[in-house]
Amino acid sequence: MNYDPNDLYGVLPALILSAGALLLLTSEVFLRNVKPAVLGPAPGPAEAAQWELPPGADAKPQTAPAPPDRRYQAWVAAAFAAAALWAALSRLGDPAVPLFSGAAVSDGFGRVVAAVVCAALLFSCIVAFSYLESLRATRGEFYALALFSAAGMCLLAQATDLIVIFISLEVMSLAVYALCAYLRRGKRPAEAAFKYFILGSFASAIFLYGAALAFGATGSTRLADVAAALRSGGPSGASALLYAAVALLASGFAFKVAAVPFHMWVPDVYDGAPAPVTGFMAAGVKAAAFATLVRILVSGFGDASAGPRGWRAQVIWLALLTMLFGNLLAIPQRSVKRMLAYSAIAHAGYLLVAVASMASVSPRADATQGLLFYLASYAATVIGAFGVVAIIERRLALSGAGDDLSSWSGLSDRHPGLAAAMSLFMVSLAGVPPTAGFMAKLTVFRAAIEAGLAPLAIFGVLTSVAGLYYYLRVVVYVYMYPSAKGEPVQGGRLLSAGLAIAGCALIVLWMGIQPGTFASLTQSAANAFGR
Repeated sequence: MNYDPNDLYGVLPALILSAGALLLLTSEVFLRNVKPAVLGPAPGPAEAAQWELPPGADAKPQTAPAPPDRRYQAWVAAAFAAAALWAALSRLGDPAVPLFSGAAVSDGFGRVVAAVVCAALLFSCIVAFSYLESLRATRGEFYALALFSAAGMCLLAQATDLIVIFISLEVMSLAVYALCAYLRRGKRPAEAAFKYFILGSFASAIFLYGAALAFGATGSTRLADVAAALRSGGPSGASALLYAAVALLASGFAFKVAAVPFHMWVPDVYDGAPAPVTGFMAAGVKAAAFATLVRILVSGFGDASAGPRGWRAQVIWLALLTMLFGNLLAIPQRSVKRMLAYSAIAHAGYLLVAVASMASVSPRADATQGLLFYLASYAATVIGAFGVVAIIERRLALSGAGDDLSSWSGLSDRHPGLAAAMSLFMVSLAGVPPTAGFMAKLTVFRAAIEAGLAPLAIFGVLTSVAGLYYYLRVVVYVYMYPSAKGEPVQGGRLLSAGLAIAGCALIVLWMGIQPGTFASLTQSAANAFGR
C-alpha cells in the first residue's frame, strides 16, 4: 500500500477525536490527589511526629484532601467533538476521494455519518458533565474513552476494506464496553459490560470469519474487488463462498445495529450503562454500524434485488422481525430505560427498510437520503430523551429508588421544562408530525414504495401505530398522574444538561418543520450510492 500524507486529511475528524483523547489522557498524569503540605518544605521533627499520629490523636479536625478538579475535561472533549464536527461538515460538497490505496474513502456518505457521530458525542459530553458531577464519578478515562470510540465510528463509516473495518470496529467496541461498566457501582454496570463484551466478541468473530471467506473467494479484502468478483463470476466454487461471506458479514453487523434475532444484549446493556453512555451508544454505534452494513451490502455485493440468493430478501425478513418484536417487547416495559432499549430495536427495523430499498439502483439515492435523515433525527431525539432520563436516573440513584414509570409521575409540576422536552422526544420517536421522527419515517417508507416494497412500508406504518402506546404512556405519566412525592428535581448542575436537551429539542423541531435543509446537505452523500 502506498502512503500519501494527504490521505490523513480525508480522515481528519477521526484524527481530531484521537488527538483530543490523547490530550485528556496526558493531562490526567498531572492530576495528583495530594495534600498541600506535601508540596511545601520538608517538615521538622515535631511536624513529622505529628503526621505519624493516628487520625484525631492531635485533637485537630481532620479534613479529607480535595480531589483533583476534572470538570474541564467535559468541555475539552466537547470542544474536540465540535472541531471534528466542523471538519466533517466543511467538506460535505467535496468529491469522493479514495484513501490509503483504496482501504478507505472520503465521500459524502462517510462525512454525513461522521457529522452525526460527532454531534452525538458533543451533546453526550455536555449531558455527562452534570450527570457525573452529581454522582461524584468524574474520572479521567470517561471522556478519553468516548473520544476514542467516536474516532472508531468515524473510521467505520469510511472504511472500504474488511481489515480496516475490523480494526475500526474493535476500536469502537472496546471503548464502549469500558464505558458501559464505568460507574462500577452495584452489579448492573458490570453485568451490562460483561454481556456486551461476550456477545460482541462472538459478533466480531462471525464478521472475521466472513471476511476470511471473502478473501478466500477473491484473494482480496477490498469491497471493490469482492464486487468485481461477483460481477465476473469469479473462480470455480467462489460463488458459494461469497454468499456465505455476505451472510456472516451481515450477521456480525446485525448484532451491532440490534436487529432481531441478534438483539438479546440490548435491554440489559442499555439498562445497566449510565444514561449518557446509553444515549451515545444508541446514536453513534447505530449510525456507524448501519454505514458499514450499507457499504458491505451495496458496495461489496452490489445489486441484489433479484435472484434467490440476493441479500434483499434477507434484509426484508430482518426488518420485518425487528419492527415486530421490537415494538411488541416494548409494550409491557415499566422501566423507561428498558422501553427505550426495545424501542431502539424497533427503530433498527425501520432503518433496515431503507437498507432493503437500496438493493435496486433506481431508488438508491432516495433510500440513502432517507437512511441518513433517519440516523440524524434518531440521534438528536434519543440523546435528548436519555438526557432527561439521566436527570431522573441521577435523582433516583441519590435517593436509592429504582427506575419505574411511577418516578415520572407529576414531572410537569416539578419541572415543566423537562416534561415538555421529554414529551417532544416521545412524540418524535412515535413519528407524529411536525417532528423529525415523522419526516424520517415518511422518507424511509416513501423510498420503500419506490423500490417496490409497499407491503414492507405498510407493515412499518402498522408497527409505528403500535409504538404510539408505549411512547404516549410516558407522556400520560408525566402530565396526568399526580406526583407521589412533592420534592422537585434537584436543580444543581442542571444548566449544562438543560442546554444539551434544549439543543436536541430544537434540532428535532427544525428537522420536522424544515426537512429540506438537511436533505440538501445529504445530496452528495446520496450520490455516493445513487449510481
